[in-house]
Amino acid sequence: MSYLVGRSEETARLLALLHEARESRGGAVILLGEAGIGKSALLEHLAMASSGFVIMRATGAEFEMELPYSALHQLCAPVLEHLDALPPPHRTALRIAFGMETGTPDAFLAGAATLGLLLEHDRPLLCLIDDAQWLDHASARALAFVARRIGAERVAMVFAARDSASGLDQLPQVHVERLSESEARAVLVRELPTSMDARVRDRILAESRGNPLALVELPRSAGLAGMAGGFDLPAPRAAERSFRARLAVLPPKTRLLLTVAAAEPVGDPALLWSAAKLLGIEDAAEEEVPMVEFGTRVRFIHPLARSAVYQAATAAERRSAHGALAQVSDAVADPDRVAWHRALASVGPDEEVAVALTRSAARARARGGEAAAAAFLERAAALTLEPRRRSERVLAAVEAKLSVGDFGVAAELLSTLDSDDPRIDLLRGRISFARFRGGDQPTDHLLRAAARLSDLEPARARECYVDALEMAMLTGGLDTVIAAARTAPPNPEPHTSADIILDGVLALVIEGHQAAAKLLRPVVAGGTDEAWTRWPTLGFLLAVELWDIEAMAGIGTRVTASGRELGSFHMLPIGLAMLATVTAHQGDFGAATAMISEEEAIAEATGAAPLVYPRIHLAGLRGRRAEAEELFAGVAPHMTLSVHYATAVLNNGLADYPAALRAAEQAVATGDLGLAGQALPELVEAAVRCHQPETARAALATSAERAGAGGQPWGLGIATYARALVDDDEDTYRQAVALLETSSLAIAAGRAHLVYGEWLRRQGRRRDARAELRLAHERLSALGAEAFAARAAAELRGTGEQTRGRSADVSDTLTVQEVHIARLVAEGATSKEVAAKLFLSPRTVDAHLRNIFRKLDITSRRQLRDLPALR
Repeated sequence: MSYLVGRSEETARLLALLHEARESRGGAVILLGEAGIGKSALLEHLAMASSGFVIMRATGAEFEMELPYSALHQLCAPVLEHLDALPPPHRTALRIAFGMETGTPDAFLAGAATLGLLLEHDRPLLCLIDDAQWLDHASARALAFVARRIGAERVAMVFAARDSASGLDQLPQVHVERLSESEARAVLVRELPTSMDARVRDRILAESRGNPLALVELPRSAGLAGMAGGFDLPAPRAAERSFRARLAVLPPKTRLLLTVAAAEPVGDPALLWSAAKLLGIEDAAEEEVPMVEFGTRVRFIHPLARSAVYQAATAAERRSAHGALAQVSDAVADPDRVAWHRALASVGPDEEVAVALTRSAARARARGGEAAAAAFLERAAALTLEPRRRSERVLAAVEAKLSVGDFGVAAELLSTLDSDDPRIDLLRGRISFARFRGGDQPTDHLLRAAARLSDLEPARARECYVDALEMAMLTGGLDTVIAAARTAPPNPEPHTSADIILDGVLALVIEGHQAAAKLLRPVVAGGTDEAWTRWPTLGFLLAVELWDIEAMAGIGTRVTASGRELGSFHMLPIGLAMLATVTAHQGDFGAATAMISEEEAIAEATGAAPLVYPRIHLAGLRGRRAEAEELFAGVAPHMTLSVHYATAVLNNGLADYPAALRAAEQAVATGDLGLAGQALPELVEAAVRCHQPETARAALATSAERAGAGGQPWGLGIATYARALVDDDEDTYRQAVALLETSSLAIAAGRAHLVYGEWLRRQGRRRDARAELRLAHERLSALGAEAFAARAAAELRGTGEQTRGRSADVSDTLTVQEVHIARLVAEGATSKEVAAKLFLSPRTVDAHLRNIFRKLDITSRRQLRDLPALR
């Protein structure tokens, strides 16, 4: 194995990765560096060092970027015979992704299936993915998923890219730097051992700028061009110029043959020679053809060589190459490549080709290739002459670009349209929302679209205002949106859900909760209205505002179900977070933890940030100060309201009422929908305990008005609970207990018994107090609300009764993910089933189970089933 000059640190890092993979501690890195810097050489060096490993390879290609799962198929092709060993959903996902079946592939199920397929080997595995900056979007997502899930596997993955690669930017990075002057001299001596004129040598060293490929290629240029004059080019461009210099002396037929090879991304020799025959240049290969190797695959000696060939060709030569490839490609088996080659062969607008590209876009979208659909639509628009049709295709391309996060290109495409079409403003609003930096608020574009639609399409205008309301709740600027929405066209007949929502929100702001609730209760009730699929955050917050726990649960359930059905890893985490929050308040901390774990698994698999607010709520309700405060300290500023609310709950549980008062006042002061109202009862309780009756009465009045408007047992019970604290009245305490017992809010019901018991003890009624406090302690302790349970225990001791300490719970020692795995296994799930649910490998699940068994001092799955309810 040859030594790579100047690459000792990089090779050491890669060899360490191999060693870790041999020990079932797999991992992935991405090599980053300019073209020609030696990334491919490092991959080859690693391949030679990987004795005992199965080596699998894929290489990104510019032309393949438009075709979904092409690179993934390239990597998995050698092991596709193992597809039948995968679970049916995984097998189907890959068959659809690879075009072997029709349907829409689940992007992350495809990633999980790829992981399963790669692990069918008994030997350790090394995956080498070169030119990762050119991976198609779908493959990049699937491979990034795999890379994040091999920590317990005998798998090493090494990506190489010129700069950041889509979806891979969170992988550990190894930056491959330029060689020092002494290292560059050593490479030059090794590559060209014969003597060289000092002036030429120094010029090569200067112009190569420590780029190994340039060091090797520039001497070849020297032989061709005499190194006359200075190039003054960056190293990759100098190497590319070297390749171009070698092209310049070739016969026209040979150059055209190389152009065809560069334009054919698959490297299929049959296609190359068929196209060459069509062009009458098949005899060009009779002489030696530089820079390319003809074998079972057509491979250029370096990606820069391919780029140099393609860029050096004239526009006419490139069109000829693509035109020939379009004719010889199989229009039945590969219609998308045919359409793409035809597009690149077009001289000007061509409606027939544009139609073919829109069909390719539809096929790509059906296979989950939204990035490919965007590229096809963009090119189709460029080939369209008729203005209206071109506008429609541009708008479709912008939609597709937005769906894959290509906001810059989406904005650029949109700027080519000069029209009053309101859809343009709607799309600008989405782009602004996605970017959310500088300039306009995202809602500004939506409000302009709504204003333009007001006279022409009033119903759509009102929907735009609802869109803006939901967006403002996420990004701010609600006051501006409300002011604009007050100018909305009148509510038409018959009323739609969007009309009712808009009027209800306006009534909430202008007239108050009583007026708003009359409008909103029917559409919010149960959370079953179709509107909440489109506006889930708005619906959830309105349900919170009305204290309607059933509606909150219904909306969370609907969003979760839709996310699962559509395979939407944007929608599913939102639904899980909503349900986890509801479930935590209902007192099932174990189920809430499982939902949080699943949401976090999706976030990790997709590279997204987890939705932390369910954990914040759960931490406040559970009442473990150190754990909660550590979590609260690490959340982003936009979660401040949730933190203030949860801090108030936490400290009321811990009987640290001054701290609870400060946090509750901060939460209420925001005036935001949802949690500001939820914080009012916490403010009442803290203010009463801190002997601030005026503060308590003011908060009670607002809380009672809101809860009364909702008319739900939760709200009415909480408002009555707060009134009992202020009025110091036994009948009111009894009413609060009765109301909350009819709701599903087990934590709130337990707290009602607690405050009633505390009141009874202060009245000197020890026997009555013991009954209420004992009930509160038993319930709150069983639910896992430790701070409130401890408060009840302290009160019981004040009556002369001792309480038994809480038994250790599995959640005291297990992580959130371990609790979830333990629950699933206790319910009878196999390792493969758990792995599929949490986007893990079965080996990783088994590793977690070993940790769970050790922590719980058990030895089998059966013993897990015998444990008390996991919380």
